[in-house]
Amino acid sequence: MNESLTQYYRCPERFLRFAPKGTLSTVSGYFRFGKGVTCYGSYCGDPPSEVSTGALHDATADIVIQDGTIYLPFDPSDVANNLRCELYVGEWRGHKSMSALAIVYYFLRPALPVAVRKRLQKFHLRGWDKLTFPHWPVDCSVDQMLERLLLLALKASRADRIPLIWFWPDGASSCAIMTHDVETELGRNFCGKLMDIDDSFGVKSSFQVIPEQRYHVSPDFLESIRQRGFEVVVHDLNHDGHLYRDREQFRERASRINAYGRAYGAQGFRAGILYRKQLWYDALEFSYDMSVPNVAHLDPQHGGCCTVMPYFLGNILELPVTTTQDYTLFNILNDYSLHLWQQQIDLIMQKHGLMSFIAHPDYIATSRERGIYEELLGHLVQLRENKGVWTTTPGEVNRWWRQRAEMRLVEDGEGWRIEGPGKERARIAYASEKQAQLVLTLQPQEDIAVRSVG
Repeated sequence: MNESLTQYYRCPERFLRFAPKGTLSTVSGYFRFGKGVTCYGSYCGDPPSEVSTGALHDATADIVIQDGTIYLPFDPSDVANNLRCELYVGEWRGHKSMSALAIVYYFLRPALPVAVRKRLQKFHLRGWDKLTFPHWPVDCSVDQMLERLLLLALKASRADRIPLIWFWPDGASSCAIMTHDVETELGRNFCGKLMDIDDSFGVKSSFQVIPEQRYHVSPDFLESIRQRGFEVVVHDLNHDGHLYRDREQFRERASRINAYGRAYGAQGFRAGILYRKQLWYDALEFSYDMSVPNVAHLDPQHGGCCTVMPYFLGNILELPVTTTQDYTLFNILNDYSLHLWQQQIDLIMQKHGLMSFIAHPDYIATSRERGIYEELLGHLVQLRENKGVWTTTPGEVNRWWRQRAEMRLVEDGEGWRIEGPGKERARIAYASEKQAQLVLTLQPQEDIAVRSVG
């Protein structure tokens, strides 16, 4: 029951004494864990709800602390996995094929004018703002559940504070990555200019490249990205919307996608249209994936992973898409401002999370959209300079998160220290309780310097 907490916080297990309160139900459903935290999983006691709406049972009332052990009516690791893998979205798990309407749409999509696509997409997405779960515009159910469990661990252990390994290198407050999905020949031809724009703000990004049918992908084009310090990521196979149509076809396509990954020297993958079936990811030979939205109300496939932190799906690290795509902002919401992005940034930074953006070179080549994009880059630069946000590439996040996953805290006579590759960039932090809220505090840098000198 401790796995989700130790992976998330990298804290010593001796502070975490959780045990099941009894036999869990054989069926999964919805319940809550305090205000604003929706959970999905098996439960001991009242059967969980089949729907996420209405008055959900609060697990807080069923928790017992006795002799330093916390008895829970649910398994936190099971709940975290269910939300991160979107197992609550049953209708997407059962479909073996796309609807006939969707097949026709994606067949015609490349030839449809943007104005026609906008009308069809708005019709498909009607009622999105009435969806109650995941919580719009950012859902932090997994993050808040783990916060409250760490608060319980503080209470049960009677410790003043619990040490952990900070989320980001060098004590960065949060992390931001910019990613560019290249969908058309027009977008491919704008990539050089887009790199100039990103470089002018000191931001390196990744370019998600479609290997087949959409446009010619030459070795010179890929090298033009890499030689400037940007990253190449494989974007689907041909972006026709059929990648997950059935498992046999997916495995055949995955084999070709993997071959392109090796040929491109790409460590990362993103599916077209953010379609995903996480239970099939074992066929992908990539180090990280970027296909899972935090909240997918405005995507063709609803759902959402309900966390603003990277997480492992087997051997693949998922870097969730935690903000609204540029195309959606401009063409579906008709919003040409930073308001929504700033709102999402603020919510993510409250959890010290990952701000992951998608900006298409196909849709920001015109002056109005490009102006908003440059405003966003300027805002990220301000966060980097004033708030200590780490602006980096997906590949760097992947490398760091894998190093952090192998680090451990060791206690000696002088206190706690971090062991493992990459420890020189890692920082110790402490979790404590203040007015019934979890407070995370970085160990002062001068304390580390004194220890190293001594």
